[in-house]
Amino acid sequence: MKLIIGLGNPETRYNNTRHNTGFVCIDAFAKEHDASFKLKEKFKSFIAEVSIDGEKVLLAKPVTFYNASGHSFRALIDFYKIEPEDVLVVHDELSLPFGTVRNRIGGSDAGNNGIKSINADGGTQTSRIRVGVANEHRAVTEAVDFVLGKFSKSEVTTLHESLVPKIMKSIESFISGSFEPTSFSLALDQPEE
Repeated sequence: MKLIIGLGNPETRYNNTRHNTGFVCIDAFAKEHDASFKLKEKFKSFIAEVSIDGEKVLLAKPVTFYNASGHSFRALIDFYKIEPEDVLVVHDELSLPFGTVRNRIGGSDAGNNGIKSINADGGTQTSRIRVGVANEHRAVTEAVDFVLGKFSKSEVTTLHESLVPKIMKSIESFISGSFEPTSFSLALDQPEE
């Protein structure tokens, strides 16, 4: 069994904010596999289930709010007896420019409070898809205001048309066991070295 967690905030006022990038990616993956989410209070998440090549996969969108995502992570891995190595977290990354996607396995939180919460609940060995959200406004905007700010129309289009398809391929590679640390940038339109 694999667990894919998308990070975000549950209220509709956070739709299209940078902090809800993980939700956008998980929603697209669920839609691709004809899965629908249902609120499961005991897991503090919206949950969808899919089966891919015989592998059961849980998709989770925590309702704990971004900075407390570890509570949902812990409830899920404890109940389903999932090892952290079988968990993938998809999240926005303030330290990467918009259009950059980096896959990594384990590591520090790099200042991301959602990852900090997951790491505190035993998730230091989870795999991650880090989706860059920084743009030219980042330097003049407080971090909290920036991540809770909405994407521009052109960024929404780029996210859905160019980035999400690549992220979905990374999710599939995680499920199949071929996930590796890689980096991609739309600015280069090719993998980074």
